[in-house]
Amino acid sequence: MQKEIAYSSNSHRMRPSRLTRLLTGSLLLGTLSVTTGAQAAIDLKANQQPIHAPKNAEAIAQIPTDFTFVTPGKFTVAIAALGSSPPLAFLADDNKTVVGSEPDIARLVADSLGLELNIIPTSWEDWPLGVASGKYDAAIINITVTKARKEKFDFATYRIDSLGFYVKSTSKIESIKEAKDIAGLKIIVGSGTNQEAVLLAWDKQNRANGLPAFQPVYVTDDAAANLSLQSGRSDAYFGPNVIGAYKAELTGKVKHVGTVNGGYPNVAHIAVTTRKGSGLVQPINTALNGVIKSGEYDKVLNRWGESIERIDRSEINPPGLGD
Repeated sequence: MQKEIAYSSNSHRMRPSRLTRLLTGSLLLGTLSVTTGAQAAIDLKANQQPIHAPKNAEAIAQIPTDFTFVTPGKFTVAIAALGSSPPLAFLADDNKTVVGSEPDIARLVADSLGLELNIIPTSWEDWPLGVASGKYDAAIINITVTKARKEKFDFATYRIDSLGFYVKSTSKIESIKEAKDIAGLKIIVGSGTNQEAVLLAWDKQNRANGLPAFQPVYVTDDAAANLSLQSGRSDAYFGPNVIGAYKAELTGKVKHVGTVNGGYPNVAHIAVTTRKGSGLVQPINTALNGVIKSGEYDKVLNRWGESIERIDRSEINPPGLGD
């Protein structure tokens, strides 16, 4: 799965004023309490300080002797920070440091493996080829485990995948929880994501039952999505619940009207993604289980308001969407 908003291919960095506008209201208060699908207040200034983990000897020993990291001594990770998706990944006050729960998870893995973290801001469209070709050691871009993806990639899970429907705060829509609820609606969704797959499956079911089709809306960036929703050109957007919850609390201009499992109807998981058969997934899995046990993992999820998506144990290639 991806963040719900795609961004244009020629967008290389966020405008300074954009981040300022995004964060100003919450920074003035010092914290942001994300209440829809999250449990903890978010202190944006404090959260720019990294959380580290000790080296994990077991995980380090599992790194294949013939595995070549993109850059020796570094864990090179693709993270989608360019389009700005708080609390998952966005640019800090200096407009170059990537912060958020996904950089934090990447850092815990890198520390555990005895490596320096090397984050490469990238796009959702780029990660599959980048990981498969060896451009990145791994991708941490809110990627859902799916049956199709497991044919090309290995996965080590780190969060439950929860998707949310959000509408304009003044919308008459009060609930979107099943197929019939999307009939006739215009819904913002990311192309090529598992949330799009859920909507398309629901739409097929609706058409078979004689209900009106829904219309997917694909936008270029977050600003376009907000404009589309607030102007009434779109009825709702559907994406990672933690992102929608963040926006709802920050602006008050959208409201939550439904939550769906990422592997609908089954539970699915978000995972660190590596090239199939590279051998790196096992040490990453061991590293994740180490920080889950030692508590650094919970510190990350708690400070970004994502504790509701916590897992008790990281798994390798579990059942996913389509299984």
